Amino acid sequence: MLSRRRFLQLAGLIAASVTACTPVYRRLAGEPPAPSAGAWPASGDAHFAALSRMTFGPRPEERARAAEIGLSAWIEEQLAYDAIDDSALNWRLQNFETLNMSATELLDWSEGLFDDVDQQSVPRELVRASLIRQTYSRRQLYEVMVEFWSDHFNISAEKDDCFFLKTVDDREVIRPHALGNFRDLLWASAHSPAMLFYLDNQVNHKEHPNENYAREVMELHTLGVDGGYTQQDVMELARCLTGWTVKDAFWRGDFTFNQDFHDTGPKTVLGVTIEPEGQREAERVIEMLAAHPATARFISFKLARRFIADDPPADLVSKGAEAFIKNSGDLRAVLRVILLDGLPQIQPKFKRPVDFVVSALRLLNAQTDASPALLEYLVRLGQVPFRWPTPDGYPMVSAPWMGNLQPRWQFALALARNEIKGTQIDLPKLVEVSGADGSAELTEKLSALILGAPLPLAARENLLNSLNTVDDADLPALLAAGLIASPAFQWR
Repeated sequence: MLSRRRFLQLAGLIAASVTACTPVYRRLAGEPPAPSAGAWPASGDAHFAALSRMTFGPRPEERARAAEIGLSAWIEEQLAYDAIDDSALNWRLQNFETLNMSATELLDWSEGLFDDVDQQSVPRELVRASLIRQTYSRRQLYEVMVEFWSDHFNISAEKDDCFFLKTVDDREVIRPHALGNFRDLLWASAHSPAMLFYLDNQVNHKEHPNENYAREVMELHTLGVDGGYTQQDVMELARCLTGWTVKDAFWRGDFTFNQDFHDTGPKTVLGVTIEPEGQREAERVIEMLAAHPATARFISFKLARRFIADDPPADLVSKGAEAFIKNSGDLRAVLRVILLDGLPQIQPKFKRPVDFVVSALRLLNAQTDASPALLEYLVRLGQVPFRWPTPDGYPMVSAPWMGNLQPRWQFALALARNEIKGTQIDLPKLVEVSGADGSAELTEKLSALILGAPLPLAARENLLNSLNTVDDADLPALLAAGLIASPAFQWR
């Protein structure tokens, strides 16, 4: 059996070969490309880099479809996600019984399993279902946007009642509006019991106002930290939000407005006088924030950061903000600008742990049930969905994720060798080798599948010469694991 020490030595040889062979691999390993369409590889799959931003790893069928109809048409197909048949995914999700339960049912289910309340089973099902969706959904751009908004409107399922309320928030707030209108998404989030509970607005009382949600809805959800609001605006919005709370008796976990807790005096937010109207006061401010020019720029910036570069081009951000305002917050209109104008300018981005793990599963056509054994690798890597404790969501830029590489190597080898319970790959079926030079053909096909282009001849020969002591039976798994562990695969 191939030792892990030997694997790390040989994986280093694979990494060296991949990193040094062509401009596209040097770029993926960290060398910034020129901001033009010429940054894309001149040979191999010209759409691979772009598709890697809009999917959790482009499968061969997605690459073939983009090549057939063109990248712009592929984007339009993905934006019209409702027309994409995802029945195969729905079949995989049918055993997750908590996904469609109400808040009350989720709490009853959790209390009924053990003597004490079980706060792990419901959020674990949500995490597993999210990974299944990211791995198998044909609506890839939609799932990417679901993840984006889950971070933007972050709620940690580990905080008190959020362990069951986040499942409802995912189903009724994030997923219905991920490619819809920003105003509707913000409105749904503002009325979400999970959000109100997570940011302590359920205890926002006229006698002791709590500013947490009021501050974050301006700083993180809409205007941005430099969006022009003041501490006084935060305090006044908090007053508007007094009485926005969550039921704790019948239909526990539902939104409710408690007039007795509400501050009935006049308020002024962002220079606008808010007359006493009860629940409608905060709703007026939510609508103001959704349409604010600073919100348009902030959302455009974050989308450009997610899809194009950690430091996105200023002109692209401006164009996205203009589309946001012109189309009244229509997210598909904004995405068209960000993607069609921005993809030729993409800069390297280091994969976050979920992107790394799910892209490996997708490109190796893994069959997985997202079991606890798979989740354990995300724990080691530092990104389990819905567990980031602070309201800012998991970091979107590369720098925070560029350490802690050893668990990535361990995952790569375990995956390639079918050592993760509940997850299997079939390399012989995935990469059929028929030629006389089986090792060379295997290397070429695996690199094209995993990295988007085959290795050049010289690099491939040097690599295979360095692996001539490896048993033939071990070679496919070693090559697959080495490519996944290589610097080129860590970047997208």
